[in-house]
Amino acid sequence: MLILLPPSEGKTPAVGADAADWSALSFPALNSSRARVLEALGTVSAHEDALALLGVGASLSADVERNTRLHAEPAAPAHQVYSGVLFDALGYDSLTPAQRKKADASVLVVSALWGAIRFADRVPAYRLSMGISLPDVGRLASFWKPQLGDALAAATTGELLVDCRSSTYAAAWTPPPEQTVAVNVFTETAGVRKVVSHFAKHTRGELARHLLSRRGKAPQTPAQLQRAAAEKWAAELVEGTARKPHTLNIILPG
Repeated sequence: MLILLPPSEGKTPAVGADAADWSALSFPALNSSRARVLEALGTVSAHEDALALLGVGASLSADVERNTRLHAEPAAPAHQVYSGVLFDALGYDSLTPAQRKKADASVLVVSALWGAIRFADRVPAYRLSMGISLPDVGRLASFWKPQLGDALAAATTGELLVDCRSSTYAAAWTPPPEQTVAVNVFTETAGVRKVVSHFAKHTRGELARHLLSRRGKAPQTPAQLQRAAAEKWAAELVEGTARKPHTLNIILPG
């Protein structure tokens, strides 16, 4: 089982640590593409219109300025750098050592800058969304899509893929539908369902934690995933097709 997560838009900068060793990142076949994105990001972040080009407000100017010196910025494991609702709900720091080891092996974060990394990979804090277009790179989801397919093929072969990514990051890589389960979250009141956003992030983080911390073997099929999710929530499985992944719908009370 592999759990696919989006990064958090906000990051927690490392303090007093060494810079990232790019050669040590998972999926080294992506390193030349990472360097290309980093160069374009540094150029854009130094531009007078950097905030507008990166789609952020003035309150994030320090984050954008940091983008110009990422090679020298302190780095920390990805599970420390990524913060926010989903990662808070996953709660890596409160997992047991065995569960953390499982998380390091089982979680893939699809990233606008790194393409894909694992939880233990050391990275600096940065500001870049997958929906952005960079000069000489183009829209990042389109840039990464063919490369991630090649780079992740070996790591994902034969694995059940629990896809907790948002639509923006899902656009960067389409894994084999027969082995993928996309996770949706709804509230239901008097039989009426509504899609949720904030609680979807939180619930996906809780699902990831549940899968990493529960006893027994990890789910190996969509049906086993549904049964694991049903240990905590009302959960239903919608079978996929040759072109569409399976879907796990988690239903929260309204």
